[in-house]
Amino acid sequence: MSIGLYIHVPFCIRKCSYCSFASVPLEGGPVSGYMSALEREMEMRAALLPPGDRSVDSIYIGGGTPTCLSGDDLAGILERVFSLFNVAGGAEITVEANPGTVDGEKLKILKNAGVNRISMGVQACRRELLNILGRLHSYPEAEKSFLEARHAGFDNINVDLIFGIPGQSSRQWHECLEKIIDLEPDHISAYGLQLEEGTALSRMVREGALNPCPEDLEAEMYRDLIEILTARGYVHYEVSNFAVPGRFCRHNLRYWHNRPYLGLGPAAHSCLGGRRFANEPSLPGYLEKLAAGLLPVSWQEEIGPETEMSETVFLGLRLIEGLDVEGFRKRFGRSVDEVYPGEIDRLSGLKLVERADGRLRLTRRGLMLGNAVFAEFV
Repeated sequence: MSIGLYIHVPFCIRKCSYCSFASVPLEGGPVSGYMSALEREMEMRAALLPPGDRSVDSIYIGGGTPTCLSGDDLAGILERVFSLFNVAGGAEITVEANPGTVDGEKLKILKNAGVNRISMGVQACRRELLNILGRLHSYPEAEKSFLEARHAGFDNINVDLIFGIPGQSSRQWHECLEKIIDLEPDHISAYGLQLEEGTALSRMVREGALNPCPEDLEAEMYRDLIEILTARGYVHYEVSNFAVPGRFCRHNLRYWHNRPYLGLGPAAHSCLGGRRFANEPSLPGYLEKLAAGLLPVSWQEEIGPETEMSETVFLGLRLIEGLDVEGFRKRFGRSVDEVYPGEIDRLSGLKLVERADGRLRLTRRGLMLGNAVFAEFV
C-alpha cells in the first residue's frame, strides 16, 4: 500500500488576516525544537508501519510558510523522509512557498533535495487587496519569485489565488487572472474567500470595518474563472483546481479519491489503517508530547463503512469528472444508488448532479452549489 505524506511547517513571517491554520511567528520560534520533534515523530510513525506499507508516492510540505525555513532545514526534512520511508521514483514532492521567502539559492537547494513541484501563494495582484488579506508581498515580488523558480528548473509550479475579497471588483479579478496566465503556471488553485471564525478578517467584517463580497458577485467571479482559464487551455479537473494537461496535483488527488495519507507536524491530520487522527494543534503541545516519548495525537476515531462511503462520494463529486460509479461498487460491494437512493434522486431532480460515462458528477449548476450537494452525503 502506498501513502501520501503531508508535513506541516507551522512557522510564518506574519499570520495573514484570513488564515485559520496552525501557525506561529518565525521570529523567536523554536525552529530547532520543531526540527528535532518532527524527526522523532517520523521515526515513531515509520516504526509503526509494516515495511511493506512505508511506500510513499507523494510528499506535500505545507504550512504555515515552509520556505521561511532555510533551504538546508527543508532539505534535511526530506533527507530524513527518504531514509525512513520508501519514496517512489518519480514521486511528486511539493513545497509551498510565499513570494519573498525564496531566492535562487534556496530554490536550487530544494531542487537538489528532490522537490519537483512548487506551490506559490500569490493570492491577489493588487496592493490594496493583498493588504486586506494581510499578505507581506507585492505582485512584482510574486512575479520575481515565480520566475526565479522557473530559472531554478521547476517545470511544475502552482499558483494559489483568492477571489471574493472585500472590495474586489470583477474587473480587478479579470486583470489578475490575465497577469497570472501570462506567467504560464502549470497549475492554478483558486478559492472563494472563507471568513473563518477567529481570524482578523472575519472580525473586521463583523465589526463593519469591511464589507463582505456579495454572494452574487463571488459566484460571477467563479463562473468567469472557469470560462477564462478553460479558454486558455487549462483543464478544470476539481472544483477549485485547474492545470495544463499532465499537471494535475497527484497528492491532492489522493485526498479526493479518499485514499490513505499520513500527516506529520503540529495540527497535521491522517487517514490511515481505518482510522482518522490529528496531531496536537499547538506547537508547544506537539513538542511536549514528543519530548515525553509519546505520539503527538490529540484525537482519533475509527472510520466505519458508512463514513468511508459518504466521504468517498462527496470527495469524488469535487472532481469535475465525478465519482466512478463502478469503482465505488467494487470498493464497497454496494452500488451508490443502493446506498443513497433518495439523495441522488433528489439532487438529480434539482439538476445538481447527472450521470455521464459511468460517473456521477456535478452539473454546471451543481458546481455553483457544491457545498449544498456535498452536505447531502455527510
